[in-house]
Amino acid sequence: QVQLVESGGGLVQPGESLRLSCAASGGIFSITKMGWYRQAPGKQRDLVADITSDGRTNYADFVKGRFTISRDNVKSTVYLQMNSLKSEDTAVYYCNYRGVFNEYWGQGTQVTVSS
Repeated sequence: QVQLVESGGGLVQPGESLRLSCAASGGIFSITKMGWYRQAPGKQRDLVADITSDGRTNYADFVKGRFTISRDNVKSTVYLQMNSLKSEDTAVYYCNYRGVFNEYWGQGTQVTVSS
């Protein structure tokens, strides 16, 4: 069993930055691919970025150049640094853990970008 707890969401103005954190407990974090997804009202849940156990990253086109995913295997934590935020980034952001046999999700953290 794996538990994921996100934090760092909030209300910001366009152009500002936020850093999301996801702390994992249980499982074997250091060998697991982690990801960030987001879901806006009336929309599907979309991949934002993911990162492999050895630090290789993948980004959705709509965040390339603005967001950075990283991980700290000592702290079992994955981060999402979000810069140059736009109103269309407004969504609930979810942390994802992809194991070999099971997938786990955090409860989500709200990010609102508004002037």
